[in-house]
Order: sequence, then structure tokens, then C-alpha cells
Amino acid sequence: MTRAALLVLADGRLPAGGHAHSGGAEEAVNSGRLTGPAELESFCRGRLHTTGRVAASLAASAALGLDPLALDAAADARTPSPALRTAARRLGRQLLRAARAAWPHPELEALARARPRGAHQPVVLGLTARAAGLGPEDAAYACLYETVGGPATATVRLLSLDPLDATALLARLAPELDRLAAESVEHAHRARAEGVDALPAHSAPLLEIGAEHHAARPARLFAS
Repeated sequence: MTRAALLVLADGRLPAGGHAHSGGAEEAVNSGRLTGPAELESFCRGRLHTTGRVAASLAASAALGLDPLALDAAADARTPSPALRTAARRLGRQLLRAARAAWPHPELEALARARPRGAHQPVVLGLTARAAGLGPEDAAYACLYETVGGPATATVRLLSLDPLDATALLARLAPELDRLAAESVEHAHRARAEGVDALPAHSAPLLEIGAEHHAARPARLFAS
């Protein structure tokens, strides 16, 4: 195992399409719920403890070797919004293309055959971590960092925030990422013993509703 692979996986320059998505931040800005650094912190923390916790547990489970198709179905069941399901599969498809080029692996090829239109991004992320020789905790960390890093970066562009404020926010959230990553690994081990229904199913209704509104907007800077 090389831990340097985690740096590659978490690098924003990995051509996985994440730069085109704001994680709901654009709709929050448009609706007036996100207006500055304080609201961005609340937004990221809320996202981290709801959809982020679910996604990290899915990623850790895939890295642990659970059936990616069962995990993909579990992700579908935990994503009520059609717009968010579409975005998650689009990101998963793009990440899978990058992963197959960087870390060729039979399990990645099998998932590409089974889900030609894309699997949910956290599932692909976990399987990519597994192919790269990383563990479930690594997959959870990468997933959680993306959960808050994407919206923070997007909001810098959307509101012309000082990038240093966004960086400081991510640093303040680091202890929470540590705790949630460890919890995600525990959830993954429980799912291996009890089945995918044991995974967290936290919801974020405003993100779901906002995603549907955002998808209907004629002019958007970000895809989601």
C-alpha cells in the first residue's frame, strides 16, 4: 500500500468532474441561505454530518470489499432527489474513467460493465481506494474532504470570498473529519456483518429540495 495514492485521489486536479459541482452551495447562494463565511461554515458542517456521513460510510464499505452493486442500490435508496442521483452517477462515471486509467483493477472493470451509466460516486470512490491499495479509513477521509472542500471552493467563486477564509474553515473542520472517518469505518464493518441496511441513512431535506430547484434553473454556473 502507498499512502501517496490518497493524495492523488483527493487532489482536485484528478479529472473526475468535481470542479463542475458545488454540492448544493450554488442553490444555497441563489436562495439567500448562504451569504458569507459564517453561513458557509454552517452549510459545510450540516452537509458533513448528514450526506457526508452517509457517503463516507458507503465509500468505506466499498473499500472494505462489500458488494459495490448492493452499495449502489443502498446509495439510491438514501438519495430521494432524482437530480442528486443523476449528479452522483455522473460524478461516479467520470471518477471511474480516471480510476481505470490510474489504477487498473478487475473490480473497477466489473463495475464499469455492470453500471455503464455510472454508479454512485461514493461507491466508486471506495472501490477506487481499494484498487489503489488504500483502506476504508482512507476512502472515508477522501469522501469527507470532498463533501466540504467542493462547496467551500465553489462558494469562493460564487461570492468572491477570500480563499483564506475557506481554507481556515476546512482546517477548523478537520477534527470532525477525523471523528466521522473513524465512525464510517465502524459502520462499514457493521455492514459487512449485518448487511448494507445497517449503514447510516441521514437525510438533508434542504439539499434535496434545493437540488431539484437548481436542476430547473435555466442559468447555472455549476451542474449541482
